[in-house]
Amino acid sequence: MNQSTITPEIEKLLKSKNFASIATLMKDGSPQVSITWIDYDGTNILINTAEGRLKTNNVLRDSRVAIVVSEEGNPYNSVNIRGKVIEYDTSEADEHIDKLAKQYFGLDKYPKQSPDEKRIILKIKPEKVFHMKPPS
Repeated sequence: MNQSTITPEIEKLLKSKNFASIATLMKDGSPQVSITWIDYDGTNILINTAEGRLKTNNVLRDSRVAIVVSEEGNPYNSVNIRGKVIEYDTSEADEHIDKLAKQYFGLDKYPKQSPDEKRIILKIKPEKVFHMKPPS
């Protein structure tokens, strides 16, 4: 189903312990893909990263992204999303990475936080959503 909204089934994929692949565009237009943690706030997809990283620099220049999330243990249940980064938020990024560390690692604090690193949340507005469901 090709749509622009996130259904409850898709939301479950985005809020569970599933990894996302996010594609951004390099200066020359070639794609760059990163595996990352993912979250959803009910409206936007959230990717927590750090300033100065390649994907961060890419989206500052060109806000278009593509994301694929597959269900852990069942890759036939997946969602492909195209959208744009509409906001860069640093105000609650440290708390957000700790929330994700709890979800993905079971830890209260993100263990790889560097004191000289500035965390940032990329807020992505979904524009095209395709949910591939496994056969029943």
